[in-house]
Amino acid sequence: MSSNLEKNYDPKSFEGRIYDEWEQGGCFRAEIDEGKEPFTIVMPPPNITGQLHMGHALDETLQDVLTRWRRMQGRAALWLPGTDHASIATEVKVAEEIFETEGLTKEELGREEFLRRVWKWKEIYGGRITEQQRRLGNSCDWSRERFTMDEGLSKAVTEFFVRLYEKGYIYRGNRMINWCPDCGTSLSDAEVEHEDMNGKYWYFRYPGADGSEGVVVATSRPETMFGDTAVAVHPDDERYKDLVGKNVILPLVGREIPVIADPYPDPEKGTGAVKITPAHDPNDFEVGERAGLDKIVCIGFDAKMTGEAGKYAGMDRYECRRAWVRDLEEAGYLVKTEDVVIPTGHCYRCDSIVEPMLSDQWFVKMEELAKPAAEAARDGRLVHVPARFEKTYLHWLEDIRDWCISRQLWWGHRIPAWYCADCGEIVVAREKPEVCPVCGGAQLAQDEDVLDTWFSSALWPFSTLGWPDETPDLKYFYPTSVLVTGYDIIFFWVVRMVFSGLECMGELPFSHVFVHGLVRDSEGRKMSKSLNNGVDPLEVIDRYGADALRFMLMNSSSPGNDMRYLEAKVEAARNFANKLWNAARFVIMNLGDGDDDAAGLGLERSDTDLRRWPADTNPGREDADTGFGLSDTGLGLSDTNLRRGPVDTNPGRVVSSDELDDVRDKLAGPDRWILASVREAVRDITRNMEKYEFTLATQKIYELIWNEFCDWYIEMVKERLYGDDEADKRVVRLVLTSVLSDLLRLLHPYMPFITEEIWGFLGKDGKLIADRWPETGGEETEDEAKIRASYDFVIGVIRSVRTIRADSGADPKRKLSLIAKVAGADEGVGILSAGGDGVGIRSAGGDCEGEGIRVPGGSVEIRGLGGLDYAGLLLDNAALIKKLAGVESIVCVGAGDEDKIPDEAMSAITHGVELFVPLDDLLDYAAEKERLAKERARLEGEIKRLSGKLANEGFVSKAP
Repeated sequence: MSSNLEKNYDPKSFEGRIYDEWEQGGCFRAEIDEGKEPFTIVMPPPNITGQLHMGHALDETLQDVLTRWRRMQGRAALWLPGTDHASIATEVKVAEEIFETEGLTKEELGREEFLRRVWKWKEIYGGRITEQQRRLGNSCDWSRERFTMDEGLSKAVTEFFVRLYEKGYIYRGNRMINWCPDCGTSLSDAEVEHEDMNGKYWYFRYPGADGSEGVVVATSRPETMFGDTAVAVHPDDERYKDLVGKNVILPLVGREIPVIADPYPDPEKGTGAVKITPAHDPNDFEVGERAGLDKIVCIGFDAKMTGEAGKYAGMDRYECRRAWVRDLEEAGYLVKTEDVVIPTGHCYRCDSIVEPMLSDQWFVKMEELAKPAAEAARDGRLVHVPARFEKTYLHWLEDIRDWCISRQLWWGHRIPAWYCADCGEIVVAREKPEVCPVCGGAQLAQDEDVLDTWFSSALWPFSTLGWPDETPDLKYFYPTSVLVTGYDIIFFWVVRMVFSGLECMGELPFSHVFVHGLVRDSEGRKMSKSLNNGVDPLEVIDRYGADALRFMLMNSSSPGNDMRYLEAKVEAARNFANKLWNAARFVIMNLGDGDDDAAGLGLERSDTDLRRWPADTNPGREDADTGFGLSDTGLGLSDTNLRRGPVDTNPGRVVSSDELDDVRDKLAGPDRWILASVREAVRDITRNMEKYEFTLATQKIYELIWNEFCDWYIEMVKERLYGDDEADKRVVRLVLTSVLSDLLRLLHPYMPFITEEIWGFLGKDGKLIADRWPETGGEETEDEAKIRASYDFVIGVIRSVRTIRADSGADPKRKLSLIAKVAGADEGVGILSAGGDGVGIRSAGGDCEGEGIRVPGGSVEIRGLGGLDYAGLLLDNAALIKKLAGVESIVCVGAGDEDKIPDEAMSAITHGVELFVPLDDLLDYAAEKERLAKERARLEGEIKRLSGKLANEGFVSKAP
């Protein structure tokens, strides 16, 4: 077995293995521990018919990040998974399969046999999506996995129904519902998908019964006119004051209907007069209730016209529309038509256009139940993130309608209501009654319908924990901590969970609702089967790894806003993982060999076979795109190539704070800088995660790992790591392993697989998933702020010189001179000069006094120190700047020393310090002259060629 990571980053080689180790090791299981604060999330249950899609991937990665983070903070973190029985989707799918294979309908099978087949299908295919969720890395407590039709959850549904019925909140009535003609069932609002469609407004004249002109009304559904029972106008609309109370005639039908005043019509829309069809429009139904209007059903449940449509009876609704409009136009009732875009409801399952219908159904009275749910948001007990979604939540609650909960299906929770054949009494009970409590009759038949899937989902935060029984899980883990969900189901699910939790448990089911947007395609379109623009997360994982997909999702989404899926971003995330992988290989390789163990890190030799590295091994950089030693300008590695590690490498172990304390007084400037940077990042990232600012957190982690650790700190310490000072090498190794350990901890919630794999090679007992989140260590100290600011300047100098080199096209190997003009410097002069690797001593008055430093060749002249002592920083870090920027000399000048700056130079400014590089250093004038001459000749030849074409009449005449 190798003692280091494989040479190439290949997530397929370890992601599945690591997940199995986590699951089999019980790493996801949440234990009840009164000494710990619980953290609970319930997973929005995906349909058992479903496939993992990008919406799931975003939603579940967010939950997993939160769960892993809270687990690392020492909380008893429970992420409770489960699936939904999905009444309509499952029933349709199984019925289609039976018909295709056996030619039988569900009615021919009968209810009992059909349900037996559905349960069998569920056993075979129901776990498919949970296996896909494992591929994503979900750290759910699978031992607590629930299904909405489990025995316990079914008991909870019955209990909830009976309680609401006994309190008078549930009733059976003839009211308006969404009806899918193809699926043959009522639908919840959540099951209706609205799509903007091109349509028309037809303006028809309804003549007055008294022979007057009457009124013109506009409608987008003329086929419903057969069910009109009134025309409504707004009470304040002066145009129609004299018409209110009179009758108009329904065109061609000949029936008289009244003109009524009601606040529903909008005087600014259409003509301000609205036809009222109480049996076929939810708003019209409410108007009809207020006015006591008749309800005439002119479209049946099969979407065909009823006898009320006269000669059009039996026609399909849209076939009737065409014929009816034609006849009205020929009779002179059509005034005009107008092309409009109309939001049209479609069944989420079959895409049929939903028909508003009047039907006998079971409903929940929502007005009283909604009040405490709204109050919880207003008084701050329920927090929405982002806060703007609280308005959406409250708006829906304030304008709430009674909830239709019955479905004309067989698969689902059957309504616990029985009908007495003898007296017609409806008996609602937890168990089937033996006899009718009113007449004593024994002929009782249970309601054929099942409950809306959302009725059971509304109980999810507490039914999954054992309610209505008083279980230990319910006592400890309820209320849950946060709900993570998309903005598209705030009113359908969130609201129902809130009022159900308050009703059944007396407290909110969660304190925070984190709302995310949708994942759209690269063009910003919603992913759908009809557009065939969906992206399969499993295919992305196969290509790039789960970590890359997860990191891309977290780095691309902001709370409440939609994001576009761009494969280039996944590829960039994979490159980031590759960068970390190579950096970790380099660190592990250089932790020390056998002779170093005692005097170095104190590492114990692993039982694994030690791998001997070839002499020419260069683990730090596979290529320019994915190597970790690259500068920001793409100039490649610094002059110091990555050297091979010790002949015998040995995985180390995570460094303790005590070990770092032992060498605290031996830390060099770069060591103190990277440690201070990590501590500040821990503070920032922890604050970001507390506020659900995941994108900001990932950006900071990315910057810390890619730039500060890989591109800068590792480059800064190579000379020390490969030097002869064993005590200093020990310091570097301690810092490298300490920093890498904290980076893995910070990144783990987002990229759990790669961090766990690298962690294993650092030699610490236990899994990273169970390790602790880095401590913030309080607020930043003055010394930490100073060291971070100092090295921000040093790095800024190196970057500026690299940029100048790149912009000028200078040879990367060409040594440069650097002149730094420090504003506000005094006239003191310090001189540092040395040859080879000798030590130069800085000597001068004021700020110039200091210790000796090692200078790898050349000389440094320091002139005019002052201000924030930027000149002193240049001196103290001269060796570093020279090596990483390719500089052989540095001159620092103050006010009055402008004569030291050459007239021909390229310049840059960093932290207020002007930097100059002479053009003589950057350019080989002879070579540049030759290059420009060749370029001029090439361009003159191109001009001649194009001029010849333009002079050719044959070419010009055919040119576009």
